[in-house]
Amino acid sequence: MYNESMILIVGLGNPEEKYENTPHNVGFRVIDLFKEKFDFPNFSLNQNSLISKKENIILLKPQTYMNNSGVSVKEIMNFYKIRKEDLWVIHDENDLKLGEFKISKNISPKGHNGIKSIIEKLGTQDFIRFRVGINSNQKEDLIDYVLKPFSKENTEIINETIFDVVSSLNDSIINGIKINK
Repeated sequence: MYNESMILIVGLGNPEEKYENTPHNVGFRVIDLFKEKFDFPNFSLNQNSLISKKENIILLKPQTYMNNSGVSVKEIMNFYKIRKEDLWVIHDENDLKLGEFKISKNISPKGHNGIKSIIEKLGTQDFIRFRVGINSNQKEDLIDYVLKPFSKENTEIINETIFDVVSSLNDSIINGIKINK
């Protein structure tokens, strides 16, 4: 089922329960559903991260908060000797409409502080990103929006999207990444 190289799949988010159903935590939610759907072991704390490892796949949820995600990613990449081309990061993307997602590689962080942190710590932006759209034409400030729970209507949309991203992750593991910017 899995290819031979070790793949690190990182979901970005914030560790506190109050952030669970917020736009900024879609990465954590994708990782949680993937772990459940494909019978990965329970998460364990490793340095600044929650990790679950099965065969050659490591699932990672940084516990450093969004703006310092690069600290966790770099620690785990160094510990497991993960190549940059085998790093896949799942995160919220305000440049995409709610319900959309795209797979990208080697693009700028577009203002996303978690991605900025990873690029800063690794010294490159040349890694795979699963960008999950959260833009619902909100009127409020972006910082307030990403840290506030989704509305009931938007929760239904994002839940479907999360399911689609999990399916795409599995397909990418089996058949390789298909970049669609």
